[in-house]
Formats: sequence, C-alpha cells, structure tokens
Amino acid sequence: MKKEKLRRLERAGWKVGDAKDFLELDDAEMAMIELRVSLAKELRERRRAQKISQATFAKRIGSSQSRVAKMEAGDSSVSIDLLIRALLSAGFTNKEIGRVIANAAAAA
Repeated sequence: MKKEKLRRLERAGWKVGDAKDFLELDDAEMAMIELRVSLAKELRERRRAQKISQATFAKRIGSSQSRVAKMEAGDSSVSIDLLIRALLSAGFTNKEIGRVIANAAAAA
C-alpha cells in the first residue's frame, strides 16, 4: 500500500495491519502459512513451465485434478508432505525444495 494512502486511512480512524494481526496468528502459524504458499507457488510455476495441465500432472502423481488445484492454491487440507512429494514428481531436487523453504523462512 502506498504511504499516502496508509496515512489517509489512519487519519480517518482505520487500523491498518496484516493477515497475522487480523487472524491473531503466532509466529509459527505465520511461518507455516508462508511455507505452504511458497511450496504451492513453486509447484504451479513448475507445472506451467512444463506446459502440462493439472489433469495430466494429477495422473502422473496418482491424484485428481481437483487435488492438484488445491495443492496449487495452498489449501490447508493439503499436507506439506503431499506438496513436497508433488514437487519431487515435478522434477524438483531436494536442494531446490530446501531453497524454497529457506526463502519462505526469510520472508516470515
């Protein structure tokens, strides 16, 4: 948000915060959300770079298209374990996954 807009909102009595404040999350909860979002984003980008559909990728990993859509959306019903297994199936190395995790930790 632009600084001027932020100042205008605060002068008007609005309290401006982030999702962590609004949802009253602790640092660990916020870190897990950042991690899930980062893994999901990388999965979506890799699948698109490979120019394959969600349905095709789902067949590759023995899942459904709707489950792949949930993975890519960072849905909380998808385990971190499943996201990592999907990334490995998409061709990620352990080192690349480690980089995603490290970058998510730095952002939190």
